Amino acid sequence: MRAFIFPGQGSQYSGMAKDFSVYESSEEIFEKARRVLGFDITEIMNGDEDTLKLTENAQPSIYITSYIAFLELEKKGILPNVVAGHSLGEYTALAVAGVYDFETGLYLVRKRGEYMSKALEPGKGTMAAVIGLDIEKIEEVVNQIEGVYIANYNSNEQVVISGLKEAVKRAMEILKEKGARRVVELMVSSPFHTPYLEYAKEKMEEEVEKVEFKKPKWPIVMNSTAKPTEDPEEIKKNIIEQITGPVLWKQSVDTMKNMGVIEFIEVGPKTVLKNLCRKMGAKALHFTEVLSE
Repeated sequence: MRAFIFPGQGSQYSGMAKDFSVYESSEEIFEKARRVLGFDITEIMNGDEDTLKLTENAQPSIYITSYIAFLELEKKGILPNVVAGHSLGEYTALAVAGVYDFETGLYLVRKRGEYMSKALEPGKGTMAAVIGLDIEKIEEVVNQIEGVYIANYNSNEQVVISGLKEAVKRAMEILKEKGARRVVELMVSSPFHTPYLEYAKEKMEEEVEKVEFKKPKWPIVMNSTAKPTEDPEEIKKNIIEQITGPVLWKQSVDTMKNMGVIEFIEVGPKTVLKNLCRKMGAKALHFTEVLSE
């Protein structure tokens, strides 16, 4: 069995539109994106990193390029048996599985980025990756400090914490003392996947309610449950939940392995998920490696 996995925020980079314009389907997709967004986002994708990394720009940029990557694989007859996406990537997974069309997904992703960036004053929150410390020890520290939450369970080796800036900084210090190999603050403007994004969750609930979700072509393993589903109502509920709750990525990969997945293909820019899967002992490839075979 094969899983397609779609990256989340942080996989954007300056020059990505240029890189993805080599693919045949890019022209049509960039044009559709222009119509949905009302501006040419490829200029932002090829522009300076600071503008691109703004949540409302990064999220659509990753969604668009990941969708192009999927179309290239589809053209070659390479399709998945199951799909999953990391945070924002979940929206891409739903689009390729036919739950909604490309344009609807892009509209939702742009809105999600806008609402997330408005949820808390810029600079009030932050996130940090904790590498090389037992998950139980991380949970223990996080539970003792008000204002910090676990945002992503990425692998056995890597957990991301999120919350108010001072609280996260304090947790970072304690985690280093407890023996974490590395603790790195992430370049984000909001404390994603925490209750501080309640505003974004409420607004996205309104947006999602306006959209008809269809049954996916393939099961999707959801971030908030790490379980596969094909039920449109359950999918709606889960993509809202993940805005303020943790991404159970490690658990999702375990679920897919238990379903019989022996090959993971990362479909989108950069190789963050491929690398995480490999660290968990799974066979993982980037879509570019698959296309060049």
